[in-house]
Amino acid sequence: MPRLSAAIDRIQPSATLAMTGRVFELKRQGVDVIGLSAGEPDFDTPDFVKEAAIEAIRAGKTKYTPVDGTAELKQAVITKFKRDNGLTYEANQVSVNVGGKHTLFNALVATVDAGDEVIIPAPYWVSYPDIVAFAGGTPVIVAAGADQQYKITPAQLEAAITPRTRWVLLNSPSNPSGAAYSADDLKGLGEVLRRHPDVLILTDDMYEHIFYADYAFATIAQVCPDLYERTLTVNGCSKAYAMTGWRIGFAGGPAWLIKAMAKLQSQSTSNPCSIAQAAAVAALTGPQAFLKERQEAFRKRRDLVVAMLNAAPGLTCPTPEGAFYVYPDAAGCIGKTTPKGAVIDNDEALIGYFLDEARVAAVHGGAFGLSPGFRVSYATSEAVLTEACTRIQQACAALR
Repeated sequence: MPRLSAAIDRIQPSATLAMTGRVFELKRQGVDVIGLSAGEPDFDTPDFVKEAAIEAIRAGKTKYTPVDGTAELKQAVITKFKRDNGLTYEANQVSVNVGGKHTLFNALVATVDAGDEVIIPAPYWVSYPDIVAFAGGTPVIVAAGADQQYKITPAQLEAAITPRTRWVLLNSPSNPSGAAYSADDLKGLGEVLRRHPDVLILTDDMYEHIFYADYAFATIAQVCPDLYERTLTVNGCSKAYAMTGWRIGFAGGPAWLIKAMAKLQSQSTSNPCSIAQAAAVAALTGPQAFLKERQEAFRKRRDLVVAMLNAAPGLTCPTPEGAFYVYPDAAGCIGKTTPKGAVIDNDEALIGYFLDEARVAAVHGGAFGLSPGFRVSYATSEAVLTEACTRIQQACAALR
């Protein structure tokens, strides 16, 4: 067998992308399968963003750009952070990357060594622990179940920090649970972090504009300004602006870290696509009213899915405060038997049953570090969601 690196052997393929690939293949074979596994808005990229990209092509903006973003896009990111979050950055504090995952990868690979620990609340986005492991660090998982609204407490954070802790990762609203940290929640975590001045903070705010709570969205550098100098605030265009394929992520943070991230990027991808960068400038500086309209559409879908899944025997589905996912607790289904005699002994078996018998694809909770449960994306039409949830209800009812 050819020898692979130890780094590549430390990681696993993305479970969400693997399930999405299975859905594509089943559909190619003509199978009537409903895919609720992909974290991708079904809305189209706004026309004014597309037009900006077309104009960039016509204007010949097809050459290399500075490694970590054009001056125009960095200024647009600076404007966005000031407008939406009350955060002030200079150009040397802004990094533009090939999607939010690339931003996270750059930051962690540039700063994590063997023996370093990174605290990750669970349920977590599937890529967090693998990126840490690739960098040689140790993911430290802190579980927060439905009983605490999928949010870690200050006491849990304090207990997890050791002299080896390099980073704490926060994701609000969360993929996969949709849980969001209020300003008061973040202040509580900030009180802990003040006692540990060597710990860096990475906050993934990718779902900032898909938010339903009765309080305002907040990010930790905003509500705890004394932590600003050691916080990397990550965001991007993928979710809010329906630009997943354009691959533009960005971050604001300390200049020393941004410089290190650019150094790594200079030897990996170089600059993000010049056309996508021009489109991102338009997205961040153009009309923003459509964000509220899409947020309301997602809210209606959320309410539909939560109600229908709570009506499925064996499932308990909390109401998320943001993003476009629900994360039902499936404890009531574990240990039951399918009509064909198979025992549902974990949430991966349950998701396999849904796929094989109900023809609905979701992602099992084990992939997100918290079982038994699963993630459903409701980034599709109400008609499709109604049909999918009906199938799940019927599948759950058939378990004995």
